[in-house]
Amino acid sequence: MSKGFFITATDTSVGKTFVAEALARAMTETGIRVGVMKPVETGCMREETMPGSLEATGALRPSDALRLKAAARSEAPLELINPYRFSAPLAPSIAASEAGETIELGVIKARFDELARDADTMIVEGAGGIMVPLNYKETTLDLMVMLALPVIIVAPSRLGCINHTLLTYNAATGAGLTVAAVILNQPDELVDESTPLNASELRGLGLPIKKELPFSPEGKLSISPVIFSDVN
Repeated sequence: MSKGFFITATDTSVGKTFVAEALARAMTETGIRVGVMKPVETGCMREETMPGSLEATGALRPSDALRLKAAARSEAPLELINPYRFSAPLAPSIAASEAGETIELGVIKARFDELARDADTMIVEGAGGIMVPLNYKETTLDLMVMLALPVIIVAPSRLGCINHTLLTYNAATGAGLTVAAVILNQPDELVDESTPLNASELRGLGLPIKKELPFSPEGKLSISPVIFSDVN
């Protein structure tokens, strides 16, 4: 397997960027040259809007990719870090189709290889969950297999977490990937009776629960890369 991590999740908006950003920053601060990548980002805003008009102009701004770039202090061109970006807040295959484009895994792999040449380790953040389609033949899982990075799964600690986490874990391991860690995140202030129990239940089922993250209203997180040292 390649050196680094592919960060996926059980759903969208559950903390992938939060975790990827914190891990990239922590590794960079220890002197590791971290290459970061958000291959596909949807829901991107335009950089500016014409005065007096509702029509957006300017280039699309991939906010997640820019956060990763800043966390890793990367000087790599944004086109390498984020080769595909779309304005529609939809699944990648649909957003690309609406923009008249097709996401090609070969393009992503070429950008990844170029970034990896100047990095000690790579952190790649997926879009949505593991089975989200990138085009009409391939999913995020196909990309993960192509890049061959150990996987970090981010899951929200709420009712349904156990089922969704097991589905994601089994899909990854069934494709021959190593799951380095499962991180349970609390993306908002809402909790239920399952929240304090999910981690122990998943550990009992054999999953590598490495971290439980409380809700952070400031959006700040500290993760030590040491917790993944048994994989990389």
